[in-house]
Amino acid sequence: MERIIKVGKKYKHFKGDICEVLNIAYDSEDLSKKVVYKHNDKVWVRDYDMFNSLVDKKKYPNVKQKYRFEEVD
Repeated sequence: MERIIKVGKKYKHFKGDICEVLNIAYDSEDLSKKVVYKHNDKVWVRDYDMFNSLVDKKKYPNVKQKYRFEEVD
């Protein structure tokens, strides 16, 4: 089952920063899905699949989060 990224929710990056998802967008060239989010008063775009991906435990063995970004209350 695919994890759904929710517009308007806050997510914690595995390195500790909190961001807010502003919208889901689609690239006009290849129709790939993107997450539009706000972090430190800047608006960023990241591929949906990358935003939704698992943390690379080989590269970051001490990280406790399962996903790169996890929803917070």
